[in-house]
Amino acid sequence: MTTATLKPQAAAPARRSFREQMHLAREDAIVSAVNRLLAEKGFEAMTVDEVAAEVGIAKASLYKHFPSKEDLAAAAMVRVMNRALAFLDELEANPQVTDPYERLRAVARWTMQVQLAGEMPSLPSENSTLRAALTTNKAYVDGLVSVSDRLGAWITASQASGRLNPQLPPIAVLYTLYARACDPVLGFLKGAGLYSDEQIIEMVLVTCFDGLRAR
Repeated sequence: MTTATLKPQAAAPARRSFREQMHLAREDAIVSAVNRLLAEKGFEAMTVDEVAAEVGIAKASLYKHFPSKEDLAAAAMVRVMNRALAFLDELEANPQVTDPYERLRAVARWTMQVQLAGEMPSLPSENSTLRAALTTNKAYVDGLVSVSDRLGAWITASQASGRLNPQLPPIAVLYTLYARACDPVLGFLKGAGLYSDEQIIEMVLVTCFDGLRAR
């Protein structure tokens, strides 16, 4: 009679304590409030007092989670980056969207949908302390690199197939796509009250991918 070899079983993940769960829930509420306020008011106008009031905690308690306004903004950007990565995963798993060019259009569409829904944080491009908080946040940087690498591969493939202008540097195309996340044209058109969100997205997609020249 042989003795079967017993394989060690993977240890079950440790359950978080009630205190840890409450800590994470509060952080989630803080980041949600920051995301909404950044989308609504922008970084310069948002205050830490507003965030604390929105969550219903003292400012001193908020600082125990995030030591600065810049760290709050970085946390909101990490959340958006994670959403973007999840969308890219879904896109790559979708058998109906395999063409790199169509994937790029889908990403631009998703980005504009998030902005029009009031869920895209608005951050200034020139702010040294904020830039430092972002560039030292590993989760944000890792997410940005992953998104950029995947979009970059689709851009070069689309240029090779002739669907995107091959004379443009890929980085210029990449930044043009990123700019859709903070495109003021969306707000202007929405504020005019003449078009639906879907009509606005279609118009901006055409100008972004096809240009303004008559065909």
